[in-house]
Amino acid sequence: MAEKQGSLKATITVAMSNYLEAGSIVAGAGGLTLWMEYLNLNDVKLGLLGALSANGFGSAIGAFLGGILVDKYGRKFIYKYDLLVYMLGILLIMFSFNFPMLLVGYVVTGIAVGAAIPAAWTYIAEEAPKGERAARVGWGQFAWSIGPAITLFLSVLLAPLGLLGSRIIFAQLFVVALITWIMQQQINESTIWTEEKEKSRREVGKQDVSWKQLFTVKANLKAIVLLVGIYVFWNLVAGVMGYFMPYIYETVGGLSASQANLLQGFLWTLTVAATYFVFIKLGDRVNRKLLYGVGAGMGIAAWLVLTFGGMGMFELYTFVVLWGIAAGFGAQAFYGLWAGELFHTRYRAKAQGFIFALARIAVGLISLVVPLMITSLGFQSAGLVMIGFLVIAAVVGLIMAPETRGKSLEEIQEDRYGSVEERARQARN
Repeated sequence: MAEKQGSLKATITVAMSNYLEAGSIVAGAGGLTLWMEYLNLNDVKLGLLGALSANGFGSAIGAFLGGILVDKYGRKFIYKYDLLVYMLGILLIMFSFNFPMLLVGYVVTGIAVGAAIPAAWTYIAEEAPKGERAARVGWGQFAWSIGPAITLFLSVLLAPLGLLGSRIIFAQLFVVALITWIMQQQINESTIWTEEKEKSRREVGKQDVSWKQLFTVKANLKAIVLLVGIYVFWNLVAGVMGYFMPYIYETVGGLSASQANLLQGFLWTLTVAATYFVFIKLGDRVNRKLLYGVGAGMGIAAWLVLTFGGMGMFELYTFVVLWGIAAGFGAQAFYGLWAGELFHTRYRAKAQGFIFALARIAVGLISLVVPLMITSLGFQSAGLVMIGFLVIAAVVGLIMAPETRGKSLEEIQEDRYGSVEERARQARN
């Protein structure tokens, strides 16, 4: 039986993909040291696993392809196949006994993770009631935050088992993915996408939207500048944290592996709480530029403390509290909201796939040099680079953030793209 159109249950069913995606990123990063010991991996092989994983180029490829497919064939289309591919990648990692098998597992999982991202944010935004869109998008962010929190706490509990513990964490993701895939077969297609597809056929024949239109229509360009400015630059910091924060805690802060995982687990728990109590509860009621500015300011303050505070326990906990809370209503949550609101339906998933792919490519590239930056330049220099990225994201958001509360996607679309006739003329050019 299909889930009711626009129901919260359908939103959470789709949002569960975010749990699986973020959980696999943290599980993949957390297991690297264990795989290094088991398979006697060198730095080159470790770098390949990181660069091609769900945190880097693998998900970039998936997001780019997923955005195209989702706009062409529908939002629900991706859910027929994506988690099947994801589960294949997870199985390969779970049962790996050599490097090629492990690498293929990381790559396959990464592609599946990326492919579902534009589908999830797009579907949630399109199916949300106009007065609850931030709240519904917030459930996607909520699920994204729970994935790492649970994975990190499991890592601490299962640490005595070594590599077997890592395999069990991936097995948990496989079971959740199977249940989620079964539930996702019951959701309806996006009504907005279905209606827009019919309109497009009547207006301009059966032509697909070209990439040229994405980058030449003024409304698209403004949205791309905003979203690249806030999300790509913020994600450079968040991506580095997702992969290297335990390493920083241990090598710079002197913590044990278990202490580092507990600290990160606490950080993600705060993000879960802030997502619910701030973004879900207030995102449709409070000025969004104000919310974004508070979150951006807290994130910058967190990195100032970490960079110049001396890495004592007080400074570490101050950093974790500031960043953990800020991330609950920070750039990623607003990216999910604005990426769904600011693009025309015919461009929406393709644009998100492009921007997310760009963000993951950027993280993959910077991940190649972060350890070298810390070793050769010192942590303060690396921290200043991170603060610079966060300042750019804050400034762009505060200058360009739209106020779209209470408007339907159709009303926002009319404001940004003009009348039906004007949109038809743009599509023909």
